[in-house]
Amino acid sequence: MILTGQHIISGYPATSLSATFQAVNPAINECLEGDFAEGSAADVAAAVTLAAKDFDLFRHSSDAKRGELLNAIVSELLVLKDDIICRANLETGLPLPRLEGEFVRTINQLKMFSVFVQDGGYKQIHLDHAISDRQPLPRPDLRLTQIPIGPVAVFGASNFPLAFSVAGGDTASALAAGCPVVAKGHPAHPGTSELAGRAIQQALQNTGLPDTVFSLIQGSDHTVGAALVQHPEIKGVAFTGSQSGGRALFDLAAARSNPIPVFAEMGSVNPIFILPRAMREMGPDLAVKYAESLTLGVGQFCTNPGLLFAVKGESFDLFIENVNNVLAQAQPLPMLHVGIKQSFMAQLGKMKATQGVSSIVDKSLSDDKSCYASPALLVVSAEDFLLHPNLGEEVFGPSSLVIQCQSQEQMLLLAERLQGQLTATLHTTSDDKEFCRQLLTILERKVGRLICNDFPTGVEVCAAMHHGGPYPATTDSRFSSVGTTAIKRFLRPVCFQNFNQDLLPPELQVDQED
Repeated sequence: MILTGQHIISGYPATSLSATFQAVNPAINECLEGDFAEGSAADVAAAVTLAAKDFDLFRHSSDAKRGELLNAIVSELLVLKDDIICRANLETGLPLPRLEGEFVRTINQLKMFSVFVQDGGYKQIHLDHAISDRQPLPRPDLRLTQIPIGPVAVFGASNFPLAFSVAGGDTASALAAGCPVVAKGHPAHPGTSELAGRAIQQALQNTGLPDTVFSLIQGSDHTVGAALVQHPEIKGVAFTGSQSGGRALFDLAAARSNPIPVFAEMGSVNPIFILPRAMREMGPDLAVKYAESLTLGVGQFCTNPGLLFAVKGESFDLFIENVNNVLAQAQPLPMLHVGIKQSFMAQLGKMKATQGVSSIVDKSLSDDKSCYASPALLVVSAEDFLLHPNLGEEVFGPSSLVIQCQSQEQMLLLAERLQGQLTATLHTTSDDKEFCRQLLTILERKVGRLICNDFPTGVEVCAAMHHGGPYPATTDSRFSSVGTTAIKRFLRPVCFQNFNQDLLPPELQVDQED
């Protein structure tokens, strides 16, 4: 497919390319062919107005019809698979096998929601029939269902150009719920965004649903994002990115005359706790897997382990030596774009300048013109970690900080000081049950997913997954951005009291005796 560089807004005049930007190949730091239009507030207003106009038509479509739409998107994406993966590789520098896997995940998410929405269970129906002779007062007939919240804004993520972008899990769950989507393409991969957007547009046309319920607007600055969040017809926002970006959107939404929810997944350091007995028995194997986890995707996963807590001693020293040996072999790889590389270097430099922090491995490259980065492993005592709260903040990139503890009991104190996280991991043996219970009691309050004897990178897409956590990991720890429960972000409950059957939504038209 030829890239047009235009926004995707049904029935809207062809996009002006007078103000444009280009994608950059981070592997060679050169601009790619293709000019992409800079979005404006007028573009946003046009897209959102169209989405709001056809919202009722879309939300009243059947579950089967929306399931058909999701499957049609799958079909259209498969037609463009080679183009999408090739363009994503050029725009992100991510290797082809990684993008192949992410494409499969994107397809499977859409299929999963197609099956899930057609089951109808997502509406969480509750029926409390009338009890006319109840004393002292009769009970009315009450019936509860869930309806979509309205048009939503979806922001593409830089580190997942497919699975968390234009046709990713946020869009899939919103469309499944019956919410029109206005997507903001990520400026680092606008070509990939356009290809995915064209697939969704074609799927809407193929299924006979109004193509006004999906739009894609591009832009290299904050103009489009701010206009989207502030438009009065947008009823919710899904975002995956930095804490500063997510918080900015959250504040804009809260300042509206009619505030709306922002479901932002932001920063997480995903702490790992290795207990002494596990360190002695499994140390060499843990060292290799830890090094692989912190460097996976050049450290650009939201679940990369940024902190590791362990009790110092001979086993600890051997563990560090083994990690050092693995990381020393790592080759520089391109980060997603130069902005991420610069931020990584700045955050890493701040951490290295903190009192008590020393480098075990530091192959980081300081050339601001290059997107390439190498891993860094730092170490600090538990006492200095407690003195400097900034050491508990996320450094987005291939680095991790090891905290030397004096004892297991000191781990409990450190766990209490942690901010909200997406995950926390515990490596233990069957002999540590009592201490594990104490530690888990603390960590349950801090995280959305607890992991035992495994590593946090890798997020299974299924009903039991929760990908969220207390602030600053997300803006609302009750919701997940992965798995079937992600649909809950785009629904709200409505109760019907004492209605005749013919006025009730179809799913609530159940006779008294049923």
